[in-house]
Amino acid sequence: MPLFEPPALDGDDLAVLELIQDQRNRLRPLVAAPRRWSGMLRRVALARAVRGSNTIEGFTVSVDDAFAVLDDQEPMEADELAWHAVRGYRDAMTYVLQLAHEDSLDLCVHTVKALHFMMQQYDLTKWPGRWRPDQVFVYDSDNRVTVYLGPEADEVPDLVHELVDDINSSQADIPALVRAALAHLNLVMIHPFKDGNGRMARCLQTLLLTCDGTLAPEFSSIEEYLGYNEQDYYRVLAEVGGGRWAPDRGTELWVRFCLTAHYRQALRVERRAELASRLWIRAEDEMTRAALPERCVQPFTFCLTGRVLRNATYRQLTQGLSQNAAGRDLNDLVKAGLLEPRGEKRWRHYVPTAAMRSVADDIGAEVGQLFTPDGDPYRRIAG
Repeated sequence: MPLFEPPALDGDDLAVLELIQDQRNRLRPLVAAPRRWSGMLRRVALARAVRGSNTIEGFTVSVDDAFAVLDDQEPMEADELAWHAVRGYRDAMTYVLQLAHEDSLDLCVHTVKALHFMMQQYDLTKWPGRWRPDQVFVYDSDNRVTVYLGPEADEVPDLVHELVDDINSSQADIPALVRAALAHLNLVMIHPFKDGNGRMARCLQTLLLTCDGTLAPEFSSIEEYLGYNEQDYYRVLAEVGGGRWAPDRGTELWVRFCLTAHYRQALRVERRAELASRLWIRAEDEMTRAALPERCVQPFTFCLTGRVLRNATYRQLTQGLSQNAAGRDLNDLVKAGLLEPRGEKRWRHYVPTAAMRSVADDIGAEVGQLFTPDGDPYRRIAG
């Protein structure tokens, strides 16, 4: 059965692909495991990817609640439905990151269904892990109009099998970023499930990107970027899809949108890595001044990036520390005038003092001047 096909890449597309590869070559040493702050950056990348993909579907949680879900902590703000959705997506993404360590990806339909079940298991009325039973309409409630009509339900199994076979086939002549973009497009247009098709398509794209192995898996996703650019994302999908299942339509616009997303997301990660390195140096100075142990550096750096720090988060970042020992460290950081506590009991968390927030803001402003995260790679190559 026919699927959406990759476009013929022109000279500009190839130049942008080369530009993105150059970015990744620069990023690799910045986020590699030996870097002391790499563990923190991995958590940031995963939390923001989970948050971004769910935000697109209306399940909005704060960045701090996205970190809380990684630690199995209760949310500070999120409602119950959003929390279930974010937890389900976290489970699916955790599985994706595990698959990235396999020698080679041999995708099957059952894996696609299993990922969907992980995302949607909190609501059995959505048929988690099962194909939709009937026709699907994507409806714009604001304008009261159907914006997309998917293929018939009885076509779904064969179409997904065809997509999986296409993914598993040898396509060395098609760049990995393009293959992943087409997998995303095809799955979202097939719309094989009653609900969660967008999240599933973005998760599939991330799976293929992580298995490419160019970057550490956590830094391969563009889901954070898509979450911040939701309207552009929907606009491009609508233009490429044409309102109905029509795999003979061109995909140039979609591929260029995804390549631009990769370029901008890489700039965002590069900026984040530069900020982490500078904040880390300042945190080391503060720990030395306060005569606190070196293990306090990473959690304090994490907090300086603007995130709240819980006892559980502290333990995740230090690895192996007991709850009581983490509590003592946090109290010492408070006594040193570096952190201040907020909330009580299970809501207890810590934020930088006003003086430390001012320092972090100054460092952030310096780093911000070095990067233009919304740059257009196609304009850049045009000079």
